Amino acid sequence: MSSVASDGLSVTHSTDRTGPPDLRLIHYNDVYHVEEGSAEPVGGVARFQSVVNYYRSDPSFSEQPDVLTFFSGDAYNPSLQSTVTKGRHMVPFLNKAGTDVACVGNHDLDFGVTQFRHLRDQCRFPWLLANVLDPALGKGVPIADCEKTIMLTSSNGIKVGVIGLGEREWLGTINALPPNLIYKSAYKTALELVPQLREQGAELVVAITHQREPNDNKLAEKLPSGLVDIVLGGHDHFYGHAVISGTHVLRSGTDFKQLSYIEAWRKESGGWDIGIVRRDIVRSIPEDPATTTMVGRLTSSLQAKLEKPIGFTMRALDGRFSTVRQRESNLGNFACDLMRFYYASDCAMMAGGTIRGDQIYPPGILRLKDILNCFPFEDPVVLIRIKGKALLDALENGVSQLPAMEGRFPQVSNIAFSYNPSAPSGSRINWAKVDGAPIDFDQKYTLATRGYMARGKDGFSSLLVESEGGEVEEIVDEESGILISTLLRQYFLSLRVLGKWRRWSPSMTRHWNTVHENLHSDGWLKGPSAQGSPISEKVSYRPQRPTLHRSKQYHYGRFPEIDCEPEELDRENESMDSDSDTDPDILTSPHPTTNYVTLPAKSATEEERRLRLARKVTRTWMHRAGLKPSAINDTDEIGEFTPTWTPGISPRLEGRIVIES
Repeated sequence: MSSVASDGLSVTHSTDRTGPPDLRLIHYNDVYHVEEGSAEPVGGVARFQSVVNYYRSDPSFSEQPDVLTFFSGDAYNPSLQSTVTKGRHMVPFLNKAGTDVACVGNHDLDFGVTQFRHLRDQCRFPWLLANVLDPALGKGVPIADCEKTIMLTSSNGIKVGVIGLGEREWLGTINALPPNLIYKSAYKTALELVPQLREQGAELVVAITHQREPNDNKLAEKLPSGLVDIVLGGHDHFYGHAVISGTHVLRSGTDFKQLSYIEAWRKESGGWDIGIVRRDIVRSIPEDPATTTMVGRLTSSLQAKLEKPIGFTMRALDGRFSTVRQRESNLGNFACDLMRFYYASDCAMMAGGTIRGDQIYPPGILRLKDILNCFPFEDPVVLIRIKGKALLDALENGVSQLPAMEGRFPQVSNIAFSYNPSAPSGSRINWAKVDGAPIDFDQKYTLATRGYMARGKDGFSSLLVESEGGEVEEIVDEESGILISTLLRQYFLSLRVLGKWRRWSPSMTRHWNTVHENLHSDGWLKGPSAQGSPISEKVSYRPQRPTLHRSKQYHYGRFPEIDCEPEELDRENESMDSDSDTDPDILTSPHPTTNYVTLPAKSATEEERRLRLARKVTRTWMHRAGLKPSAINDTDEIGEFTPTWTPGISPRLEGRIVIES
């Protein structure tokens, strides 16, 4: 048996039925990254497509009905590519998978309803969402003119009725929605519409949903037995299956790392016998060549820009969902501190769901793709003025959904708080402080936060600004705010070579001088031994900066003054991230850009390995020759080097968030 047929296969639900099934289905949900990962199952859309192709056209299925394919939403955002394409790069992959019907997910609307409609019109399948209505489009019309239900007909003539349903909760997480939307109960909507599908001849009914597992389970519990045969869910990023009141409730993983293959046989007494196979997309599954070519065309033109070094970290940065959505994270601390000092605010708060990397970034070089993968959202950082009571309410909201790992969990700066996860929701905060003092309910604080939180999204109603119907004063609104990804990129640019690029204005120099003076006062920046121990946690390091009245070009921080023209400096750093780069148009370029990263013999990993080896040899030679290396910083804790072009950041945990029973 071929690897496509057997690798990564496990039985989720078995039945004793034999012989050809009456229906064959494929289900997948929540796909973001088209490239493979590093850990099994590695995923990747090319291997995913190989498995789809197997079930669709392998000769062993020649006497069986054609497969019907269901997608439960979330494809257009967030991902590295979507920051450039606004989701349009995913359309060809969804089409190629043979998708027959999809349910709208919350992230499919991240770039607005207009963009979603544009993308939907390029899809070869319908998008459903029956219970979110937009009265501006007419009475009973779903958002973005989506359909409520559809009837699919299998190649053997069996009719399959499909209804699309979403949950109320994720509507509060979307940045831009039409006003006056009407949400209808998923249960009541199904009670109204599914009988119509049965009357139209549907023998099997599928509810394709974008809801958390508890809401799918509740739907199956409340519906009359036999009304819906299968609930195919999304929104959660794990694989799960249950049979509730005779209804199969299934979610099929995430990110092209899993799919479900379903076979169904009619029962003589009515109803269906259903077998479900889980397919993990493992490395041993060969890639589909045509899809690999598509991925290559998508990524190659972006690769040269995204692979450029942007900064360096001396510590591992923890961006795992299990951390940022439940407890303090050093990456969350760093990003929130940067937000606070950028706006010179009293404090900062960021929903943990802002951090999307779901990984630990190891000590070493940070690349532009790391920043964009980790912070892909497009709403800017804003500055608001709120009362202490509203700030405490925001913290309560942030911890209200635990133990569920919701994105609303707060990462903070200049705020410390303790919470009890076992206490009733809404009364979990034990104590909270700003700048070391207990929060004063009547005092007003300036807070740097994300724009979508200032619009009351994700339950942050206490942060709702006046322009959105709330009471909170806006100091810097979304029109004037800065994206977190841009803020981080500017930070690393300023840290490395402040004043180098001609587009870096004097006002930016003054501003970032202040940011650095505040941000690095606790020793979060590690420089050479001449300016303080790079290992000691106790010694603060403040980089030396050029004074503002000088007109020469200077290297920033660790380097002496260099007399050279700007053009020479640009050539010297052409392989590094630059504020003058432009995003490539990856969709209109007929040929992929060739660069060393895309050449098989010289991958980025191989080049990095060779460079590391060369530096190690040089370091050893200088040591034996009695020379003191000035450009390489030996740091035992990472076994690496500090690049010559930047000091290394070293954010740590500081006890800002305390968990107390």
